[in-house]
Amino acid sequence: MAPEFKHLILEQEGEIGWVTINRPGDRNSLNTPLMAELHQALEQMEAAGPRALVFSGAGPEYFIGGADGIEMMQCSPEEARAFSRRVQALCERLEMSPLILLAAINGLCFGGGYEFALACDLRIAAEEARIGLPETKVGIIPGGGGTQRLPRLVGLGLATEMILSGRLYKGPQAAALGLVNRWAPGDRLKEAARELLAEVLRQPRHALAHAKAALRASQRGGLEQGQMAESAEFGRCFEQGFFVELMRRQLKEGKLKTTAKLPKGFLD
Repeated sequence: MAPEFKHLILEQEGEIGWVTINRPGDRNSLNTPLMAELHQALEQMEAAGPRALVFSGAGPEYFIGGADGIEMMQCSPEEARAFSRRVQALCERLEMSPLILLAAINGLCFGGGYEFALACDLRIAAEEARIGLPETKVGIIPGGGGTQRLPRLVGLGLATEMILSGRLYKGPQAAALGLVNRWAPGDRLKEAARELLAEVLRQPRHALAHAKAALRASQRGGLEQGQMAESAEFGRCFEQGFFVELMRRQLKEGKLKTTAKLPKGFLD
């Protein structure tokens, strides 16, 4: 039986699953119970059959308003390290999902909320959303992977400025800086998410999963290690017949020309 969630609303619309973070009285912030629910929700949605998940926040004000400050203020230094590792583990789990994950940033998205969005594959922001990592303003630093993922996304210079200043950026500026892929008026955010995913989901499921794995490998090691991962994922694509059958069909239909001498019967 599928678990019931206290802080999440799950819906499925064809190939797209919609996950709403539902803690509006607490800024939709990430606390330990919510993070446990998100792990469960990923398992459930991956088994349910959608090809993509869209995350958004309940209410008009917050996407995810950071990690839960009320929980963190009660932490000892050791407990704070453990809390940081829980946020990091959630973000790592997001990255490992074979589904395409899109953060539809409908409101304030800072601290752990933007770290969550960074672990998704794609990000769209509402025009009036505000995005950033302002932890230094309250005497801490990003602890959910922000100091590691943000430089990989936008470069060390901009990441340093953002983290040291704690500045927040609205949707259009965030898109211009590469913090998100696109921005849209708030009343079109869901439609914009569908439009972007329509471009992505035209591709075969297995190709998207292998592309994700190779892209993630590029962030975890040097060039040689990344290229080895790329070759491995490239080879795994050939476990499916999609590419070969497509080439064979295009040759038979005359859409693809070649001077190569193919083995007898290859196109049969």
